[in-house]
Amino acid sequence: MAKTITCSYENSDQLYDFIHENDLGEYPNLLVQVYSSSTNRTFLIQLQSDIKNELPYATIIGCTSSGEIIEGRMAENKVIVSFTHFEKTELKSLLLHQSTYQDSFELGKAIAGTLLTFDTKAIILYSAGTQVDAQSVLDGIHQSNQGFVIAGGLANGINDEPSVFTGEEITSSGIVAVALQSDQLVAEVFSHSKWTDISRPFHITKAKDTIIYSIENKKPIQILTKYLGKAFVDRLPISGFEFPFMIDEKERKVPVFIKSILKNGAIEVNRKISEHQEMTLAFSDIEGEMKSSLSNLKYIEKKQIETIFIFSGMARKQFTHAFTVNKLEMLQNITATNGFFTNGELIGAPKEKPVLLDHSMTYLGLSENTSQKRLDQKQRFKYTRTTSMKTLSSFIQLMQSAQLDLQLLNENLKVSEQYHQSLFNTNSDIILSIDIKGRIKNTNPAFEKVLGYNSHIMIGKSALNLIQSEDVPRVRMYFNKALKGKEQFLNVMIQPKHGEANLHQIKLIPILMNEECLGVYVVCRNISEQKRIEEKITELSYYDHDTGLPNRIKLTEQLENMLAKAKKKKRILAVLSIDIDRFKIINDSLGHFAGDMVLKELAYRIEKVLPSGAYLGRFGGDKFTVIVSKEVMVEEVLKICKLILKEISKPIDYKGRDFFVTASIGVSFYPEDGMDEHELLKNADIATNRSKNHGGNRITFFSNEMNEHAVSRFELESYLRKALQKQEFYLMYQPLIDLETGGIFGSEALIRWNHPKLGLVSPADFIPLAEETGLIEEIGNWVLRTACIQNKKWQLQGHRNLSVSVNVSAYQFQQPGFIKEVKKALNESKLDPCYLTLELTESTMLDNIGYSIQTMELLQKLGVKVSIDDFGTGYSSLSYLKNLPINTLKIDRSFINNLRLNTSDIAIVKAIITMGHGLAVKVLAEGVETKEQIELLKELKCHYAQGFYIHRPLQIADFEKGLEKPTTLLN
Repeated sequence: MAKTITCSYENSDQLYDFIHENDLGEYPNLLVQVYSSSTNRTFLIQLQSDIKNELPYATIIGCTSSGEIIEGRMAENKVIVSFTHFEKTELKSLLLHQSTYQDSFELGKAIAGTLLTFDTKAIILYSAGTQVDAQSVLDGIHQSNQGFVIAGGLANGINDEPSVFTGEEITSSGIVAVALQSDQLVAEVFSHSKWTDISRPFHITKAKDTIIYSIENKKPIQILTKYLGKAFVDRLPISGFEFPFMIDEKERKVPVFIKSILKNGAIEVNRKISEHQEMTLAFSDIEGEMKSSLSNLKYIEKKQIETIFIFSGMARKQFTHAFTVNKLEMLQNITATNGFFTNGELIGAPKEKPVLLDHSMTYLGLSENTSQKRLDQKQRFKYTRTTSMKTLSSFIQLMQSAQLDLQLLNENLKVSEQYHQSLFNTNSDIILSIDIKGRIKNTNPAFEKVLGYNSHIMIGKSALNLIQSEDVPRVRMYFNKALKGKEQFLNVMIQPKHGEANLHQIKLIPILMNEECLGVYVVCRNISEQKRIEEKITELSYYDHDTGLPNRIKLTEQLENMLAKAKKKKRILAVLSIDIDRFKIINDSLGHFAGDMVLKELAYRIEKVLPSGAYLGRFGGDKFTVIVSKEVMVEEVLKICKLILKEISKPIDYKGRDFFVTASIGVSFYPEDGMDEHELLKNADIATNRSKNHGGNRITFFSNEMNEHAVSRFELESYLRKALQKQEFYLMYQPLIDLETGGIFGSEALIRWNHPKLGLVSPADFIPLAEETGLIEEIGNWVLRTACIQNKKWQLQGHRNLSVSVNVSAYQFQQPGFIKEVKKALNESKLDPCYLTLELTESTMLDNIGYSIQTMELLQKLGVKVSIDDFGTGYSSLSYLKNLPINTLKIDRSFINNLRLNTSDIAIVKAIITMGHGLAVKVLAEGVETKEQIELLKELKCHYAQGFYIHRPLQIADFEKGLEKPTTLLN
């Protein structure tokens, strides 16, 4: 039996418990597969070690991923470990680096030569790195042996390059593979990816490798904009997964996805393209894929499949999310289903050439139970078709039908008179021939069939009888133009004998003989359904898919129109920018699907309380915009804003749980705050940001001071980017006192910025800005190096045991190269690591507790000390404190400010100090400002202190004086 169990890796202890609870160490043929959302190499190496230590004889392969599948469910930002025990199958694995081989074809041959034997039934491959040509690897394997199945995928990573690994090695440019060898193993592969053409063929007129420079002698960007619209182009390359090109490649059609748009209007695609190739636009054939999938599921159910490994294209998480979720659930109902979302899927059946696919769902089914029959427990496989899926299916069918009809019409209009007559009689469109006076001379069968009129009775009568009276002047005008020898096109309502009038596309074709017009052919096509499709396309272009509200483009256009009317009638307009506070928490905790449902509910609530004349749109993400055009007074607008905040703050029920959100609102007025739509939207957004910066759940009216603040902030950012280069930063050092001895044992390095124009800039102003822009990493590294060098100088001056503390921002601490920068600072300064303390806030560590603990442990191994700054202000301190490898707790100044014998703060401070003693860590009180506080801290046996009572931060020279005469610091 091939049995798979799976866990989500959290830490070494959890993995150890899982392995031992399931007796995994007892299995001789154990395949361990790892799908890791983390690309951090240090983490991956530790993970390898954790598994190898507990399962030294297991076969381990794994890769990084941007989406995992565990027991038939999608997962995000997880590390999934699956354990598959084989009773009769032997395992053989390897890792090969691309750089070792001449090309990827040779690498594939090496895999075949090393792994394949006569009883190899399956190979699982994971590939990493752009240097690896996965298709060439498959070709190399296929040339050597063809009697087995191949499955796998291309690794990916969100913030770093992807990697693949075994239990001993790891590479970001190579292949890992495992061969399953047994004559009793059943292995089958399946793949689902169906596309259908929805456009006429296009001819590539200029291309090289993966770049298409022109299509039918036009820039590709022009073709895409014309047929799919600007909104599609603006969303590239993401939208390219919705409408790929289809090309013929070696007797099969393959999808070609757009990777990027070049500045010259060319496009880069994911496959090599040749000039003069023909291609069409395509869309996912969801119905066809469902049918194929259901048939496949029934087949799998009848087989003795015991475990399934999934390798699914990344785009399926977004564009066919509901379908994918449904499919995974049904597979899990059959047997254990695990895997990951790939950057390309590898698949090969026995005797067939293996291929690299895109946007597909491939999977490998394995079983060793060839003799045992599956129990008769038939599942009911059924896909849930959403409304949007049904609409799209109808839309595609209509597009295909309309495209085929248009092609047929355009081709037949160019053929001979004999072929034309055949077309006249058999065409499903209505065709009339009329003389120069507009009388009907002939009709085709479709005329009688579609309109219900007797053709013989209508002969000789005016064709104008078929249209509504109000359209007669316009039709007569086009008819007269056609008599002059030019084809004419128009849309007009035609009334059948029975039923409602329908919109028809009319083509008037002059009947010419010896340059004399003898009459006109009239070709009529019912385009009522096509018109509805066009309106649907317009809706998709101008309206938000999730909420149905006008999108940014439509709302901006509407504001422009309303402004024009307001200017003409001298009225006031108000623009409300609504931003949902901390909405990212809902997306992160519940998933984006749930987030979309919440946004839809919020849109409904906002719209419900708006007065008449108000216009609501979704500006993007979690932002909404309201235009108020009636009774635009401050009091009324404020009342509307309060109603919106009240509705939004009501609990939102999702799957039986209540969630609460708030919003920030900013308001701008025309004409006071702007004369055009762009300025009004910008200023409303500035006001919203002010609301958010003050904690959210509030209303802010725009003022010119805000705009000035935004400009000032932009200017400050510009100065900040050059401050380090211009050496405008310097450090001050605040003494740290040992309360038992009264002596100085170290200092805290504090950055200061002296700008030549602005003067001294407060850290409270520039540190948050540096964190937001990412400059904090470079600035923080400078502080670290400078503080270490200065502290070493003081040690060489005779203060041998002096230490220095340096604050580390959350952004700096989370960078992969942080440990490297610490080592660099120590090496450059030659400072012993034990004299360096790094101060971290609680929020810094709790953002990613697993990663934080790992990094702190590495710092401890270096000999560097770790301190928790502002302790007591975090909400999860106690739950994690016992697991944190730290040396010092710094009591937040908010508890020290009111420290007196009769205050509750003394109980809190005492508890923290007692806890510190219990955990064998030092406790430092910051913000000491009175002698009474010093005495109380001594009595409570606090180890260290700092604050203005001892001394404010000092320049280097002043600090050195304090070192020579430490008693002056307490005066």
